[in-house]
Amino acid sequence: MRQAIELKSQVVSEIVEKLQKSSSAIVVDYRGLTVEEVTELRKKMREAGVEYKVYKNTLVRRAAKEVGVEQFNDELLVGTNAIAFGYEDPVAPARILKEFMDAHPKMQLKMGVVEGEFYNESQIVEFANIPSREVLLAKLLGSLKAPMSNFAYLIDAMIKKEEGQEA
Repeated sequence: MRQAIELKSQVVSEIVEKLQKSSSAIVVDYRGLTVEEVTELRKKMREAGVEYKVYKNTLVRRAAKEVGVEQFNDELLVGTNAIAFGYEDPVAPARILKEFMDAHPKMQLKMGVVEGEFYNESQIVEFANIPSREVLLAKLLGSLKAPMSNFAYLIDAMIKKEEGQEA
């Protein structure tokens, strides 16, 4: 009996550590997915640097309470749940899960914590629609480059026009 309690407290400590270390933790209900589908999802998560784990709900509730996420309670944290922990990109877990859900509608987003703030299902979906950091940087660079490119084309056109008048 004592050994079981020690194992559970170790798992709770592990969850607490992951909640504190991660920039986001998204909870999903994976009921109805096949083993192959879950394996596919885990592969996508690994490639993006996201950790996908299944824990007992009671242990997650205890860990969340220690971290101060009171919303992970008996009402919301029921059923077959898994947590996707994002460490570098806080939006990556939500984005991957939403893309996967589009192809596998059995899966359902439940809630999450992003940068210490609790968000419900609809808010997590909004996060998922935010483009990746690379896409946002590319758009920013394109926006910065456009005026300079237009100016260069204008100068080039003026030079060609003057050269045409001199001939």
